[in-house]
Amino acid sequence: MFERYKTVGKEIWTGRVDSTEDMDAFRWHQIIRSIDLREMEALSIDPAKLNVCFLGFCCDEGVIRNLGRPGARKGPRTIRRELANWPVNFLPEAQLYDAGNIVCGDKNLEAAQQELANAVQMILEAGLFPILLGGGHEIALGHFNGIKQHFDATGQLNQAPGIINFDAHLDLRPFDNGGSSGTMFNQIHSICKAEDRPYSYLCIGPQTYSNTRSLFKRADDMGAKYILAKDIKQECYPEVLSDLYQFINHQEDLYLTLCTDVLNAAHAPGVSAVQPFGLDPEMVLSMMKQIIRTGKVRSIDIAEVSPRFDSDNQTAKLVAVFIYGIVNTLLEIRKQAG
Repeated sequence: MFERYKTVGKEIWTGRVDSTEDMDAFRWHQIIRSIDLREMEALSIDPAKLNVCFLGFCCDEGVIRNLGRPGARKGPRTIRRELANWPVNFLPEAQLYDAGNIVCGDKNLEAAQQELANAVQMILEAGLFPILLGGGHEIALGHFNGIKQHFDATGQLNQAPGIINFDAHLDLRPFDNGGSSGTMFNQIHSICKAEDRPYSYLCIGPQTYSNTRSLFKRADDMGAKYILAKDIKQECYPEVLSDLYQFINHQEDLYLTLCTDVLNAAHAPGVSAVQPFGLDPEMVLSMMKQIIRTGKVRSIDIAEVSPRFDSDNQTAKLVAVFIYGIVNTLLEIRKQAG
């Protein structure tokens, strides 16, 4: 089942140690637990806690097929290193796990995406909340299929989560010659149509200079929604939130995905496709928190951090801040619910 799977040990999760006894002084690397998906039957979790599980997708093949700049396959390692020193401010209410990586070391993207889907399904069925670390945005197809497989295995037949994608690109390109990092949401549309599942897709932040008219027409034809980057400004924030909630209100479950190329290049230079007129990170994080606070988000991924193009790990640090905010927002809504 897992030919491309590798666990991650303490060699990645290292950092500053202020104390080995005072839990209020602990950092993420001191409390995270590495797990092996091949030994999940031995895993015992406390269902009363928020149990967050990281999974990496070390893959550039989709970006290469899309004629982009490879380098995102090293993103998961770099992001983990930036996460390691965050202060632990959620004990005993939450626990962090690391399930390792799916590694696409060959050209077989499709096999890697299927292994990713199987891994996501296992994580969800273990009662863990997945946060996936890319890797190219081709992570989205495997991630979606994993959620779909979990739905089927738990009796939610013919269901699919609504998709909210923060991205400079619609990623609805044709896939006649195979999938890439620019085709996933068109592939997902085809899957939903063939399996009689609902298809709900909202892209936040597409650039008119990064998408052809044909792609926007395809989005319109399939009923996809989008909020253009040029319309996402501080003075328009209430209108943007209104459009966002209008989409969310029609969904039972949500899959949230962030392609870091949606962000302004001044803040996120280390991505596969830089955006000089990208979105402000603070506004994006604010919107992501609003989405999470609905309680409908079932899984999250962050894609296309490319360390080879980064400056002093600036982009990886920014993504680590996003994940810090995501985990604390998940804990916030759990406390409110319970």
